[in-house]
Amino acid sequence: MTKHIVVVDCGSGNLRSVTNALAQSIEPSDHIHITSHASDLIDATHIVLPGVGAFGDCMNGLNALSGMRDALEHAVREQKKPFLGICVGMQMLFEEGHEFGVHQGLGWLKGKVKPMTPSPELKIPHMGWNSLHFPTPARHWAFEGLEETPDAYFVHSYHAVETDAQDVVAYSMYGEKIVAAVAKENILATQFHPEKSQRVGLCLLRHFVHQN
Repeated sequence: MTKHIVVVDCGSGNLRSVTNALAQSIEPSDHIHITSHASDLIDATHIVLPGVGAFGDCMNGLNALSGMRDALEHAVREQKKPFLGICVGMQMLFEEGHEFGVHQGLGWLKGKVKPMTPSPELKIPHMGWNSLHFPTPARHWAFEGLEETPDAYFVHSYHAVETDAQDVVAYSMYGEKIVAAVAKENILATQFHPEKSQRVGLCLLRHFVHQN
């Protein structure tokens, strides 16, 4: 089946890096399309939402796209199309974000996004490579084929808390436990950047693209 992968442009995120990484996992007949138009989600087989920057700015950017919130709700929540959120694109899935005020998120997952509070010797933002850990031996399909504790690349100062434990499929340690990836039904999202995580990120993107 030809895949039509739509990358939602809400005014933040390194879209070119994301599309370049996705391009390494597709077949010649597949397509990747960056869009800010809700109508493009109709024919999408897979949807990607990247985000970089402040939670509120990313939500405002998404809300400013005519019809996009409703189109995402329909495509992801109702039609169950495979969805991948990246960095702030993951954070926006939760109920609210506490960055420069309190901002409402999409509310697809239980949880809030709050400042990281690691020990004083650790710098904020959390930037660089860190190991992923998996809460159960039966790891999520997105991480199949990887070693026991693979490394991924993070850049963030806020993280998800008060989450539903069954939604958390990977975590990292940075003075405290950090939610690194979540999944629920057709929804997959990562706090780390797959497009910057080299072999680990490409493995995850390949699994995502080939999810039916």
